[in-house]
Amino acid sequence: MQFPESWLREFCNPPLDSAALAETLTMGGFEVEERRPVAPPFTRIVVGEIKEAEQHPNADRLRVCQVDVGQGALLNIVCGAPNARVGIKVPCALVGAELPPGEDGKPFLIKLGKLRGVESQGMLCSARELKLSEDHGGLLELDADAPIGADVRDVLKLDDALLTLKLTPNLAHGLSVYGVARELAALTGAPLKTPAIAPVATSFSDVLPVKVEAPDLCGRFSGRIVRGVNTKVATPAWMVERLARCGQRSVTPLVDISNYVMFEYGQPSHIFDLDKIHGGLTVRWGKAGEQLKLLNGTTITVDEKVGVIADDREVESLAGIMGGDATSVTDDTRNIYVEAAFWWPEAVQGRSRRFNFSTDAGHRYERGVDPSRTVQIIERITQLVVEICGGEAGKMDDQTLRLPEAAPVTLRVARAARVIGMPLTQAQCADALHRLGFEITEGEGTLTVTPPPHRFDLLIEEDLIEEVARLIGFNNLPTTAPLAPITARVRPEAQRSRFAVRRSVAALGYQETINFSFVEAHWEQDLAGNANPVKLLNPIASQMSVMRSSLLGSLLQVLKFNLDRKAPRVRVFELGRVFLRDDSVVTTDSTVRGVNQPMRVAGLAWGDAEASRWDGKPQRVDFYDVKGDVEALLAPRVPTFEAAEHPALHPGRSARVLLDGQAIGFIGELHPRWRQKWDFTQAPVLFELDLDAVTARPVPVAQPVPKLQAVERDIAVVVAEAVSHDALMQAIRAGASASGLLRDATLFDIYRPQPLREGAVAAPGALAPGEKSMAVRLTFQSDAATLTDEQVEPAVRAIVEQLGATLGGRLRG
Repeated sequence: MQFPESWLREFCNPPLDSAALAETLTMGGFEVEERRPVAPPFTRIVVGEIKEAEQHPNADRLRVCQVDVGQGALLNIVCGAPNARVGIKVPCALVGAELPPGEDGKPFLIKLGKLRGVESQGMLCSARELKLSEDHGGLLELDADAPIGADVRDVLKLDDALLTLKLTPNLAHGLSVYGVARELAALTGAPLKTPAIAPVATSFSDVLPVKVEAPDLCGRFSGRIVRGVNTKVATPAWMVERLARCGQRSVTPLVDISNYVMFEYGQPSHIFDLDKIHGGLTVRWGKAGEQLKLLNGTTITVDEKVGVIADDREVESLAGIMGGDATSVTDDTRNIYVEAAFWWPEAVQGRSRRFNFSTDAGHRYERGVDPSRTVQIIERITQLVVEICGGEAGKMDDQTLRLPEAAPVTLRVARAARVIGMPLTQAQCADALHRLGFEITEGEGTLTVTPPPHRFDLLIEEDLIEEVARLIGFNNLPTTAPLAPITARVRPEAQRSRFAVRRSVAALGYQETINFSFVEAHWEQDLAGNANPVKLLNPIASQMSVMRSSLLGSLLQVLKFNLDRKAPRVRVFELGRVFLRDDSVVTTDSTVRGVNQPMRVAGLAWGDAEASRWDGKPQRVDFYDVKGDVEALLAPRVPTFEAAEHPALHPGRSARVLLDGQAIGFIGELHPRWRQKWDFTQAPVLFELDLDAVTARPVPVAQPVPKLQAVERDIAVVVAEAVSHDALMQAIRAGASASGLLRDATLFDIYRPQPLREGAVAAPGALAPGEKSMAVRLTFQSDAATLTDEQVEPAVRAIVEQLGATLGGRLRG
């Protein structure tokens, strides 16, 4: 909201300079976003009157003017403005004057010069040249009573300041100059001047029939007929000036009066052309299919959720937002109907945004307008209409249906002191609330306030505490050191931070991405097998309608984005939250009932395993490359992998990741179906793990470096083709558990025989079809002494026996 400081001081004029006044408002909760002068600096520009104006002898578009600036002798000034004529008073820049800076940022200095051979002793100025507006159609004409020779800055009050307030939605009572003055009076203790609005004498008793059918739309409706107005008169200069300094251009006298009173007291109103109203008016909710052409030229279609004012034929106004074109006032208007109403905020909120525009009236009504002043506002408008446009006023018609019931709010002084953080007495709190004009009922340690009709924001105790705090002054609150001891939150040694996880994955060659938590619904069905995802009530886009339960879809979208831009190699990861339905979850400070929100880390690799090198042909990344990355990420903990199926992954090239027997995630290639759907030339490899399992790590335990030499034995075991590496290692560890000497077992070779040619006979001891040989290096070591063959051989035999018993294996001959 923007307005001139001088207008504010007419209602409340505290002994503060402009900067201190702005600071006071800001500290009182009414933030002054900008304070700037009405006009930029300029010097030696005075009021001049054109005494003579003759045609320039050498130019068709120039006139030679004789200008009186109060110096005795007339100045000879050449001017090209079309409205330069005898008798008008205009700004005159004398020789040596400095005009506001131009586009180059430098002041324009007026010098004695000649134009087409005629000497010019100054310059007559337009509003644009003084940076007062963009009007460059002619000279700025001043009032006829402006004193000749007076400084234009004083005459036009150009040293006034424009204040721009940035108001939060709960400060509807500050959306007027009087409303801000009321707060300024409370903050400074300066007297508030409330001009008395005397009722206008009525000349007839006619009223326009008005029927309010929707009390949930309109709680109070006031109106009056004014006959015999002259709409062709000019709006007074003082009103045009104030509206301009509020950021509102002048339109017509009646519209200007309505806007002026809205800025003055915060109550929007509307003026109808009475002769264009068919019958009476009806205030009701709209009907589906009804159309209305608004004052801005837009034609809209209303429905049952939009309030309207209609006559006996059609809709004439959009309730609380904008009037209709059919009943708008024009130069031919002679009789008008002035309306001011209380529209319920809930009935106006969001309506203008449905039609892609906003108005000052709607902005105020959707926040709440004082319902007690509709009659006084119409009296004020009538007063200005009669004064400016003439006419005779009719009887006031005021219908009160249902007004807001102000519920008393109780303030506990002890709680206010605790919340504000300073000792307070009941007298201090009462004084602060009294300064705001509140009616107070005092109890023992309590103050009960019944909110006045203009305060829609006073609903709970905290609202009153805020009023007390800002009236006392936020800058007066004491600085109190924390009473509780400040202790650092030390992370357990058995847990690493999320940042450390990010750093570890980045060290493996992946780049972090950050994606939306809401995704397309079919991703959940395709990639997570989630038929019942958490849906959004108000998605920002139709394709982002559900909350994700997996990070894989987001990474695939990132891959698609990069491949569309010809990326040769992509390795990305994300650390983020997923959302799963879980009826066991209850609502707390960090959880929502029925929704589990665990953190996960997921990665994707596509393209070559490594960048191209001169000494070798690159290989495509495969399951085992990413499996190695997962093992490195989880180190020093050793995960195990078991074949498993996942909706997003290849059924034969995916595995479940386990730690200590607990499943923590999946790894695998993208399913061929989704690879084809996403149009990938090759399958990416993905993994997704629970973050809690990744951040957990064992506390390192110091162990001495072995002082004795280890003993190695290689064995080749013949087993069935179906025996896996994991099953082999489990059998070896089980066989060596009794001796306790085995330190490591490593598979270093797998042998499968070539198929026999037809008619050939297998050699004795050769592997049969369906068998394979797995060679393992066993490392034995003891901390007590160097091992001998007599100690190692029984341990090897125990392992071989265990392999035979559990896997049917035998030593290869």
